[in-house]
Amino acid sequence: MSIDRTKESILSVADKLFSRFGFHKTSMDEIAKIARKAKGSLYYHFASKEDLFREVIAREMNNLKNQLAVIVNNTDLNASEKLKSYFIKRMAILNSAANYHETLKADFFERFNFIDDLRTELDEWEKENLGRVILQGVNSGEFLLNTDIDVLSEIAIMILKGLEIPFFLQDKYEKFSLHFEGLIKILSKGLSK
Repeated sequence: MSIDRTKESILSVADKLFSRFGFHKTSMDEIAKIARKAKGSLYYHFASKEDLFREVIAREMNNLKNQLAVIVNNTDLNASEKLKSYFIKRMAILNSAANYHETLKADFFERFNFIDDLRTELDEWEKENLGRVILQGVNSGEFLLNTDIDVLSEIAIMILKGLEIPFFLQDKYEKFSLHFEGLIKILSKGLSK
């Protein structure tokens, strides 16, 4: 098996085990056993369990960014439609990102400092891309801007992140996902002329 396929196999197994049992209850021994790899093979690709988990989280975040970029770059949608699609898609993707949920849980009890840079990178990416959507709305006359775009996009991120705990850790996503359109209308109306 090639080095890349071995690494992919390890990541696939680690993703499933971390999702099912969490970071702390998953061991490198168990990952090696289920992946049918020598433990040394895991450490060849990942220096520690933290590095392996970090890579799993990075993949979830990259998946999120890739799918959201499709919306942001869609020239057929106006700014309001982009915001609506962005918010709905973001929450749907994160709803199924079990390892990301693990990092949210950790925020209550401990910090996973080894992924702080990934969180910061995602925040910056979202700030930039939401800013682009808002600017599109301002330039097209769809939105009236009475504050700085950076501030507005940061507030939008805070709102979205504020919903993550109740949606994903308190299992309220299914109950409230039906009402996303109403929430998004309120947000869009606040920007509209």
